[in-house]
Amino acid sequence: MELEDLRIFVEVADAGGVSSAALRLGISKSMVSRRITRLEAELGAQLFARTTRGIALTEAGFTFRDYAARVSADLDVVRETILPAGELRGRMRVAPLSFGPTYFAPVLSQMASRHPQLQILSSYTDRFVDLVGEGFDCAIRLGHLPDSNLVARRIGPIFGKLVASPAYIEAHGAPETPEEIVNHQVVMRDAEKWQFMNGDEIVTVRPQGRFIADNALSLVVAALDGLGVAYLPEPLVADHICSGALVPIMTRHPIPLAGIFVVRPPGQYPSRKVRTLTEMLIERFGTR
Repeated sequence: MELEDLRIFVEVADAGGVSSAALRLGISKSMVSRRITRLEAELGAQLFARTTRGIALTEAGFTFRDYAARVSADLDVVRETILPAGELRGRMRVAPLSFGPTYFAPVLSQMASRHPQLQILSSYTDRFVDLVGEGFDCAIRLGHLPDSNLVARRIGPIFGKLVASPAYIEAHGAPETPEEIVNHQVVMRDAEKWQFMNGDEIVTVRPQGRFIADNALSLVVAALDGLGVAYLPEPLVADHICSGALVPIMTRHPIPLAGIFVVRPPGQYPSRKVRTLTEMLIERFGTR
């Protein structure tokens, strides 16, 4: 059983078809098909159900996909450990945040330019992805991280702003203390806790809102439309504050300084791909 056959199988499984996998791998569709057929013959099991609409993993394929991905990933780590100065290659799956296309994408693009044999797959989401179960090498997260078995590296600071549109403030006023937030409409993620500084003390409030979303960019839009008060990372609202479309409020009670983190699955050593990305992010955003 050849390792390259395992890699091709994982690519077809993740891409959902031979054509998409061949395009990603830069090889012909016929070669992908031959490799899959050979692998199925060696295993004595059908990995894909073929229909007129395409292919789908069989039960055996689902089981084997996790094994094949794990073997490929383990070999990548071994190669990187033995040849620490070698060219980065293979795939790296990373989950930046929803505002990552403007904030983190330039770093990922620069990394891809520096390492032409590396394939970077980005999933821009605010969802807490299951790094192990979904096969991610790492994710970028903000704030104060909850306890978990993941390994986190702080790469820099992130500032937050409490903002509202001029229309909302004209219609409803603006809160002046954390306790007053419960009397206002807010736009928020589900079950959020908001923290503010009261001198040296951190005050926590649980806001209530009728506009709830799992994507920070949608919360910016809702705040711009005057639906309520928003508690957001400064990079998302800085331009809108400059234009006057959003107004910083409750400035006597600033949001505590938070961090930007790279998180990865547990393990003794991070892969060179993750280490390289972390170093580039630290270079870009700095540490404090």
